[in-house]
Amino acid sequence: MQSLAEEIQSFSRTRLRRQCTRVTSLSGRRIIETWKGSTVTVVEDPTPPERMLGYVPDTSWDLQVGIIKPYLLLGSQDAAHDFGTLRKYKVSHILNVAYGVENAFPDLFIYKTVSILDHPDTELMLHIKDCSDFIQQAHKEKGVVLVHCNSGVSRAAAVVIGYLMSCDGQPFDTAFSLVKTARPTSCPNPGFLEQLRNYKTPTINGSKH
Repeated sequence: MQSLAEEIQSFSRTRLRRQCTRVTSLSGRRIIETWKGSTVTVVEDPTPPERMLGYVPDTSWDLQVGIIKPYLLLGSQDAAHDFGTLRKYKVSHILNVAYGVENAFPDLFIYKTVSILDHPDTELMLHIKDCSDFIQQAHKEKGVVLVHCNSGVSRAAAVVIGYLMSCDGQPFDTAFSLVKTARPTSCPNPGFLEQLRNYKTPTINGSKH
């Protein structure tokens, strides 16, 4: 009768298959680790990234800019970091509502950074007045302001909707439709949408502002 140790050794010799693991390092180097028993072999992975199952790299920049008003634009951090795009749209002010995204041209444009987490529980409405004041100031200075976050889909879109509601007195549906038409990828997270739907637009003497 075999001991437990002998059974394990026998099982390992006859039934364990060679295992391969693809690893991508932080520098982008791809390797293949091949295990056979207690031995590991490491080689470079020759497979191009685009041919790896289920992986399609997106290396293109998102420079699409939504024109909400002549002085108000909506886009991604790519647009905010592309000098040609900024010049093309005559941008003078940039409202950065991303988290951890640096301002690319601090000496050439007027910036305001309001770090907002793209999370449904984030209190978006606490930031709307601060952001709206900056947009209004840019407008008074006859400037053009680009509002951006990381992808220009959730936070920046929500801020622009909030601005349209608070400063133009637009109802949520109208503001959301305008933003969606200007930048079709706009899609604030569910928490932001709920806060905006529940937001009461300001009134002056009983009429919407």
